Amino acid sequence: MPIHIADSATTPESLTKASEDFLIFYSSIVNGQMWCPDCLAVEDLVKNTFSSENAPSALIVYAGDRPTWKSPTNPFRSGPLAVQCVPTIVKIQNGKEVGRLVDQGEIKPGLASFVQS
Repeated sequence: MPIHIADSATTPESLTKASEDFLIFYSSIVNGQMWCPDCLAVEDLVKNTFSSENAPSALIVYAGDRPTWKSPTNPFRSGPLAVQCVPTIVKIQNGKEVGRLVDQGEIKPGLASFVQS
C-alpha cells in the first residue's frame, strides 16, 4: 500500500524531502475520527485513489486537533508548504511543490486528474 502516515516528529521542512509523491494534510484523529468534516468527506476517495497497486505514493500528515490546527503558530501553516486548510493534497517533485488541491470542493472533482498529471 503506497499510503504512509507521518510520525509525530515530522516537521514542515522534512516534508519536502519525503520520498512520497503526494502529501495529504488532514485534521488529527480525536475520539476515534478526524475532527474536520471536510477531511472525513474525502477520506474514502483519497484512500481508494492511493491504495491501488499502481497508485503513486502518498504521506498522510495529521496537522493537529482543532485548537492546534487553528493556532497561527501551527508549524504546518508556515514554512515551505504553508498549508492554510485541511484537507490539502500537495504534489511534490524533486523536493518542490508542483501542485495543490485544497478542501473537498477541489479534491472531490479534481483528484483523479491531479494524480494522473
